[in-house]
Amino acid sequence: MNVLSIVVPTYNENQTVRLLIDQLEVALRGLSYEVIFVDDSSDNTPEVIAQLCADHPRVRCIHREGQRGLATAVLEGFRMARGSVLAVMDADLQHPPEVLPRMYREIEQGADVVIASRHLPGGDDGGLHGVRRVISRTARMIGKAALHRVRSVSDPMSGFFMIRRQVIDGVHLNPVGWKILMEIVVKGRYSHLVEIPYAFRPRAANESKMSPAEIIHYLHHVARLVVQSPEDRRFWLFALVGISGVAVNTLLFAHLTKWNIFPETAAFVSGSLAMIWNFAWNCGLTWRDAPQSDPLAVTFAKFAAVALIGIAVNLVVLSVLFRLLDVPKQWANLTGIIGGALVNYRLNDRWTWRRVGDKRPRMRVS
Repeated sequence: MNVLSIVVPTYNENQTVRLLIDQLEVALRGLSYEVIFVDDSSDNTPEVIAQLCADHPRVRCIHREGQRGLATAVLEGFRMARGSVLAVMDADLQHPPEVLPRMYREIEQGADVVIASRHLPGGDDGGLHGVRRVISRTARMIGKAALHRVRSVSDPMSGFFMIRRQVIDGVHLNPVGWKILMEIVVKGRYSHLVEIPYAFRPRAANESKMSPAEIIHYLHHVARLVVQSPEDRRFWLFALVGISGVAVNTLLFAHLTKWNIFPETAAFVSGSLAMIWNFAWNCGLTWRDAPQSDPLAVTFAKFAAVALIGIAVNLVVLSVLFRLLDVPKQWANLTGIIGGALVNYRLNDRWTWRRVGDKRPRMRVS
């Protein structure tokens, strides 16, 4: 049987850690498990945990002096863990221990990553209120917008999850702030991710550790993940190159029309030069790490063909929204541009600068 290692970061949780161990003993009866407290407390929580270690052979702990940070505490716990299956949960009883057996069953049935989600049918984020709920939802939206692998995960901000050890073996994790799951989702080595719903409980004691500094750390973390993730980095570089191409097109068109050149001719010339500009920058920047199996002329021909497909998508979306649905033409055109750009990126990524063996993990809701 696999040993389940449950990593529990703590900071001033002296009122809840005993209750947590009591609930874990009931929930995990019959399973082989250990609990690892990684403690950064400034109160008497270390003494309480030390007594738990003396009373319960399954409980282990480390107290870090002068350190704080949930994500780094989790990594410390992973290094201490003896199990082949690793779980992370909070000590404040907002994560119900009775969900752990169901998560473990999913691992036994083949899942590599199991996330307990507040945002699936049957789940509840009732433990969040007011500003904290707004912050959580905004952070989730930012993460989904910025990071490709995160988009299909309903609760990438969850602090309650379980993974096989091999998901992170050999993976360099250097999270910033209080969320580590997002980094595991982006960088981890897995093929099967499962989410299950759970009800987030109100805090049993003490106060939330959320602070403005943690929000800044989170934004820093997302930005760093974009840079470190090749797929996300390519997408945003492609967008920046596209914006620069629009600027080149617009400036050239303005200058050419000042020289009394027909608008249609000016549009053709400026559009063609902008396409060459985009191609050069995408070759040298966006897909600089992609193997070039085709001659440069063939790659450019593919890029031009994809650009025409993007234009066609733009025109179709514009026509449908403006002509049939009475959407204002400016908004219809903007939507068409975005749709065309997304199609452009996907086709260029999969065809123009194709890469062999690039598979997306399989996601499932349980």
